Amino acid sequence: MSRIGKRPVELPSGVTASVSGQTIEVKGPKGTRSFTATDDVTIAVDENAVTVTPRGNSKRARQQWGMSRTMVANLVQGVTQGFKRELEIQGVGYRAQMQGNTLKLNLGYSHEVNFEVPEGVTVTAPKQTEVVVEGADQQLVGQVAANVREWRAPEPYKGKGIRYKGEYIFRKEGKKK
Repeated sequence: MSRIGKRPVELPSGVTASVSGQTIEVKGPKGTRSFTATDDVTIAVDENAVTVTPRGNSKRARQQWGMSRTMVANLVQGVTQGFKRELEIQGVGYRAQMQGNTLKLNLGYSHEVNFEVPEGVTVTAPKQTEVVVEGADQQLVGQVAANVREWRAPEPYKGKGIRYKGEYIFRKEGKKK
């Protein structure tokens, strides 16, 4: 029995959920998000909670049960608090700044990297060495943060590059004489 799936998802005040078929739509202060579940689970909305139950006892139904409940919980968190990923830039001369809807990165290349921010996320650069990605969609926030990090992933010798805040980089010893 799924320990995650059997717990109902509480709906805080100001958040409404509606189910049509296998699609659940959650509305809150930060927008509207929706998720379409597979036919292996049933989604039901009570007055202030959403419950997910499996249809049958097959392995696939039990797998989808916990995953669907987590997806609904992420929708609720996205429309209430939102999601946030923080990146740090380390390296001499490495810096970032926002100009309109474009993140401009100086990362030691012969050119400046211009990263267009997609719809649904907001990117800010509170300092020249910090980038904050925020939004209501957890998958999109994580993907945008990964795309920014990809421009200069941290290297193991000096640790230069773009890393997630609090990320540990395994350091290697350099050449010996």
